[in-house]
Amino acid sequence: MIEAWVRPATILVVDDEKTLRLMLCRAMQREGYAVIEGTSAEQCLAICLQQRPDMVLLDAILPGIDGFTCCAQLHQIFGQDCPPVLMITSLNDESSVDQAFAAGATDYVTKPIHWAVLRQRVRRILQAGWAMAELRQKIEDERLLLEQLEIVNRELGRLASIDSLTQLANRRCFDQHLQREWDRLAREQAPLSLILLDIDFFKSYNDTYGHQQGDECLKQVAHLIGQMIRRPADLAARYGGEEFAVILPNTSLVGAIHVAESIQAAVKAATILHLGSEPYQQVTLSGGVACQVPSPKDSISRLIEMADQALYRAKLQGRNRILAQG
Repeated sequence: MIEAWVRPATILVVDDEKTLRLMLCRAMQREGYAVIEGTSAEQCLAICLQQRPDMVLLDAILPGIDGFTCCAQLHQIFGQDCPPVLMITSLNDESSVDQAFAAGATDYVTKPIHWAVLRQRVRRILQAGWAMAELRQKIEDERLLLEQLEIVNRELGRLASIDSLTQLANRRCFDQHLQREWDRLAREQAPLSLILLDIDFFKSYNDTYGHQQGDECLKQVAHLIGQMIRRPADLAARYGGEEFAVILPNTSLVGAIHVAESIQAAVKAATILHLGSEPYQQVTLSGGVACQVPSPKDSISRLIEMADQALYRAKLQGRNRILAQG
């Protein structure tokens, strides 16, 4: 429940006529409200800036700035947080009533004051204000909840596309991204390159150092691969097991070979010990590179097959090398 329900409402009474102001204050105090007094529009504005009341009883005719102008200025200052204003006026003509509502008054009462009517209108305005404040709070709570849900959904979407061990894109994300880029580059008639990379003698690495250390090796290699992928449309993914893939849109075969060799050099420079790898004694990579300009005659599976064949030949020729096809 909002605060206004658990504390006495504060009402600012603004009237330059002392007798009527005191009568208004006592009437409000009898209803259980806390009361603040003011004698001018300037005081009204100053008090509201210092201590925003729950409601303002505002005389329309004041020395200096009149009540209509004061009401309009309150709305300019506070906007939707402006306290409701009940205008008190001796003017009962249609234009004065219109002027009060045009200035932003919530309601008005005329002099001489009918005290029962005043009490009911004050109570109704306060209850409506509290209800509106509560509604705004609920709307704000729902907005914050929706924002939190959006953050959670984005994170779930990210997790659904990330390999939990290596933090690279997973196979599902790889398949989706490759299809997207294939379709786009088919329209643009631009090259699409694919790199498949495999850690050499990885089974031997696991046998020598254990699967936990093998996971650390995969994470280290994945990090090095990810560091070499810089363009937004490029994608590094864990393709399966100890195999990784890199999608390079708008990249020629020569450019893709350069990226693959840069990744290979970065892994070599990391000097990850691997005594089961002959003759290198450290973790190395073999890679296959393929490139196609997508067309209706070709298919994604053909591009993957070409890169896989190049990787297979690299393995046959002694590993720790990059070969290309396309």
